[in-house]
Amino acid sequence: MRVSVLIAVCLVGGAARAEPTAAPVRAEIDALLSKLQSSGCEFKRNGTWHSGAEAKDHLLSKLKYIEGKGSVQTTEQFIELAATQSSWSGTPYQVRCAGEPLLASRVWLGRQLGAIRAAGGQGKP
Repeated sequence: MRVSVLIAVCLVGGAARAEPTAAPVRAEIDALLSKLQSSGCEFKRNGTWHSGAEAKDHLLSKLKYIEGKGSVQTTEQFIELAATQSSWSGTPYQVRCAGEPLLASRVWLGRQLGAIRAAGGQGKP
């Protein structure tokens, strides 16, 4: 179903004018992806585990693609459209961190977003 949502957004977004994501939202996305990069956790997509840095690069490329269709309105929208599952295979992304249970990327990223916001904004640990 999520693949259908992404396809629908891309099709509808194709008619929209491409715009960069608003600066506050982009700052929050960047802070979230920096947390992923520096977490020491691994990110699974399409059956292969990747470092946080590789995951960040991949998700930034997906963000760029989505921005080409229209701006991203919220960080939650970014998580849903770009960071929850493979748009190619529909397979959910996962995050594993040492000593912690395996989590769906949506859950892990949502928790990190909550921590960023609780710390008072973008970029604060």
